[in-house]
Amino acid sequence: MILDLESTRTSLSSAEKNGKMLVLAGIIVAVFTLYLLKLFSMQVVEGEKYRKQSQNMSSRIRTLPAQRGEIYDRNVDYPLVVNIDSFAVDVIPANIPTERYDTVISRLALFLGMKKSDIDKKIRPVRNSFTLLEIKANIPFETISDIAENSYDLPGVSWRSKPNRYYVETGSISHVLGYIGNITKDEINLMYNKGYKENSIIGKSGIEKQYDSLLQGVEGSESWTVDAKGRILSAKPVIVPPQSGKSLVLTIDSRIQKLAEEALGQRVGASVVLKPASGEILAMVSYPYFDANIFNSDESSSKYQEIAKQKNQPFLNRVVDAEYPPASTFKTIMSTAMLSEKVFPSSKTIECSGRIVYGGRVFNCHKKYPGHGWLDLKNGLAQSCDVYYWNIGRDFLGVDSIASYAKEFGFGQSLQIDLPSQKEGFVPTAQWKERRYHEKWVDGDTMNMSIGQGYTLVTPLHVADMMAMVCNSGVVYKPHLLKEVRAHGADSEVIQTVEKEVMLQSNVDKSVWKEVQNALRYTITDGSAEYPMHNKYIQIAGKTGTAEVNGYGKDHWHSWMVAYAPFDAPVEQQVIVVTLVEAVNEWEWWAPYCTNIILQGIFSGQTYEEAITTLGFRYLMKTNVRRE
Repeated sequence: MILDLESTRTSLSSAEKNGKMLVLAGIIVAVFTLYLLKLFSMQVVEGEKYRKQSQNMSSRIRTLPAQRGEIYDRNVDYPLVVNIDSFAVDVIPANIPTERYDTVISRLALFLGMKKSDIDKKIRPVRNSFTLLEIKANIPFETISDIAENSYDLPGVSWRSKPNRYYVETGSISHVLGYIGNITKDEINLMYNKGYKENSIIGKSGIEKQYDSLLQGVEGSESWTVDAKGRILSAKPVIVPPQSGKSLVLTIDSRIQKLAEEALGQRVGASVVLKPASGEILAMVSYPYFDANIFNSDESSSKYQEIAKQKNQPFLNRVVDAEYPPASTFKTIMSTAMLSEKVFPSSKTIECSGRIVYGGRVFNCHKKYPGHGWLDLKNGLAQSCDVYYWNIGRDFLGVDSIASYAKEFGFGQSLQIDLPSQKEGFVPTAQWKERRYHEKWVDGDTMNMSIGQGYTLVTPLHVADMMAMVCNSGVVYKPHLLKEVRAHGADSEVIQTVEKEVMLQSNVDKSVWKEVQNALRYTITDGSAEYPMHNKYIQIAGKTGTAEVNGYGKDHWHSWMVAYAPFDAPVEQQVIVVTLVEAVNEWEWWAPYCTNIILQGIFSGQTYEEAITTLGFRYLMKTNVRRE
């Protein structure tokens, strides 16, 4: 009995021990399993996150900016935009000893020509940081030399190369080239996925903005191993060199650009030179203009605001971004429509007595009583007779036909030039007027439209493409400013060449274009532009225009001239020049004189001064004459 009891106690004790061992084993297995799960989570599920954190803790990376691509004119012998050596000064705030902070910052401010308080504002919020902080850029080498000689007294201060954008020409080419600046928050939100960062420098307008992705290049990096406090441990950094941006070759001819700029002078307006056979822009001038180099200074923001507030809008590229009534240049389209539709024989005459009384209103021709007399198409265009085109538009074409032809010439639509901003112009219709003003289109509206007045609006580039349609006998090539893309530098490999591209094509018969071309030539030899467009060196064809505008006071009109030359040469050798002088200027009918000077200079190889002497225009500079 006693033995059985002892045996039972022994069995129970053994069972308890086994149970405890099982529980302990279970706990160990559970803990081990949890560790395995956590290890799996850290290495696999969240591995990438921890790898990045580890990298950030073990290295410091500084971006090495890529050198922006240069920009050249069409002959690649004249740089328009280059990069010049410049430096930036940085500070590692935590490396400045606390007891010497005020002394170091005061000395640095003296070298940089800054206020100590301005440097303090940058450093104080990150006083204990080991991250490089840029204090000032665009610093000349002489200043860097002074800082280097006193580096012992400037702990925590360093410097680096930071090339500066330099615009060789600061005149009218500024509207073409544009300028660069720091990326904004709105821009980074739009372009973050394209590789842009918070500190990116980007194109803000013109070619700099249009082709920013080509000009940017690829950033490099410089990295050091650091300890937990951010102190540098590695002797040498690991460097990934940056890749420079592509170089751009423009269609602009610097000689012609300068010629057109001087010919327009300090008159608010625009002038554009176009090759109709390819769509290449040889010159694009808008006055007033601005100096793009101001954006390289620390005062760029205030200077921008100062320029932006100026009355005549220096930032406005009037060739593509300003809209005007086309005035009598529109009669080129009217003549084409009349001939193509065969609504009125070109040899049949209409009498101009100086005015038309219609709908209880008197419409006066620019040549009042006794008027131009009896005119056929050739003389109607040459004399720019309003009465002739009022009759053609009102009685034979009508608003729908006129609007259709205007759009066929490219009016009222984007011309797709490679600039980030451009106006489409406007071509009115009867339906539009009813929707916009809740009024019926009347014959008086058609009459105004027929002479390029009323609601129709165009840019100077629209007028240039209108004439390109005539020169090419029914084709307009897409206007463009980019000619080539090169690897890097003027002598580098050509990566891309911009080919001409058909943008508009008309079904108008070739014979119509020939008759319009001859009428435009007659306008220069025997018409209203005979004197200002007289040229012994080349044959010119073209059309004047004088637009009536409100708000400029008495005797103020927009002055237009669109012309092409040589008239007797193949289209491949021809160029088109359009000049627009705004009514804000004192009236002097300068557009045709300016256009003739540009054409003379282009084909004779003369400068502006030589051209005006050859043409006999020197004493006519201030003549105030209104002609149509």
